Amino acid sequence: MKDVINLAVVNFTCVWGNKAANLHRIKEYTIAAGKRGMDMIVFPETALTGYDNDLDHQGQEKMHCQLAETIPGDSTEKMTKVAKKYGMYVVFGMPECKDGKVYNSAAIIEPSGKIYSYRKIHLPFDEKEWAVNGNQPVLIQTPFGPVGVSICYDTYCFPELIRYYRAKGARLCLNVTACPDVPCTAGAAKLTIPAYAYINYVFIASANLCGYDKRSRFIGGSSVVGPAYTKGGAISYIGKTFGQAGSDTPGMMCGSIDLSLADQYTDIPIFRKDAKGQCDWRNDLYADLYKKCQ
Repeated sequence: MKDVINLAVVNFTCVWGNKAANLHRIKEYTIAAGKRGMDMIVFPETALTGYDNDLDHQGQEKMHCQLAETIPGDSTEKMTKVAKKYGMYVVFGMPECKDGKVYNSAAIIEPSGKIYSYRKIHLPFDEKEWAVNGNQPVLIQTPFGPVGVSICYDTYCFPELIRYYRAKGARLCLNVTACPDVPCTAGAAKLTIPAYAYINYVFIASANLCGYDKRSRFIGGSSVVGPAYTKGGAISYIGKTFGQAGSDTPGMMCGSIDLSLADQYTDIPIFRKDAKGQCDWRNDLYADLYKKCQ
């Protein structure tokens, strides 16, 4: 298994409702990343269309429903050519349609040309007006080990998902997000990303929208955060985290991450098995407790 991955995350400014313009720039960023030798590039939630809810229409007339595509579909097929040319994993947010339903999804394109999606499991606020909930976590199987995918609210408010991915062997999780400049969302992002990176000893790559959408202003902060070399807390290895000076500048942040450090930079043996094959993490107990919450 490879340890060192070349990774790019993008502070992406959308043109709300203009799929062609957004796809053109997604493609150009991906080409730029490919020329710099990146193994993977990550774009924000709904990068293909813009995020803000269409308040002028109802139901299937809403923008996200009108612009939703199948995965695989036209946009992902176009991006597959670039992914294959440069041998890259490409992940970007978009509305996905399947069987008459629309999902808030992350399109996943592998260097081989394989295309599939992660569908956002938890939908906050008015996302429910155009999307339905997904139900399946997704692990991308890569030469660098499994890589987990989550979208925004999934990441910040449901720690079970990141922990699940880490327990399944992921040393890297992708946070495909649309985090606006509002206290509840921005506050959650600033607090949880370093906390989850530290307590799970995992790298979290966030790609966020940046600048104005239709109504909202998005704060950028695309970065890769992981456990600190001091074995206490977490630090940013690529980019600037939410709220740091300059973190709201549009553009692509690139770097190389040594994923083996996810295991080296901790003294907390949460998932490590002892001589008896047991670990501190009591997943059997938690499963039983959660059943009692229903």
